[in-house]
Amino acid sequence: MEFDNLSNVVIGCAINVHRDLGPGLLESAYEQCLAHELSLNGMAFTRQHPMPITYKGIKLDCGYKVDLLVASSLIVELKSVEKLKNIHQAQLLTYMKLASVKTGLLMNFNVIKIKDGIKRMVL
Repeated sequence: MEFDNLSNVVIGCAINVHRDLGPGLLESAYEQCLAHELSLNGMAFTRQHPMPITYKGIKLDCGYKVDLLVASSLIVELKSVEKLKNIHQAQLLTYMKLASVKTGLLMNFNVIKIKDGIKRMVL
C-alpha cells in the first residue's frame, strides 16, 4: 500500500519517537513527543481535537477527542497496547466518518518495530 506524503511525514516522525523512547510507555508520552516531532517538521496539527457527535440534527459534546488531527486532513489515533484489535480500527473509522476526514493512521507504540504497529485507513 502506498502512503501519501502527509502520512509518510507523520510515520517518519513516529519512527523518530519510537527509536528514541522504545515501547512500554503510556500513550500520553508518545502523543506529546510525536506532537513535538510534528512541530519540528513544520506540520500543522491539533492535539486532543474535540469530536462532537451530531445525532438527529443535534450537535452533542460527549467528550470525545481525536489524539491528533494533522493538516485538517489526517486523523492519528495513538495506542500503547499489547496488540491492536478490531475495535481500535472501528474507533478510528468512526472518528474519520464523524469528522469527514478520509485518511487515518492507527499507531501502536507498544511494539518492537513501529512499522508493525501502524495501520493506515482510508474511507
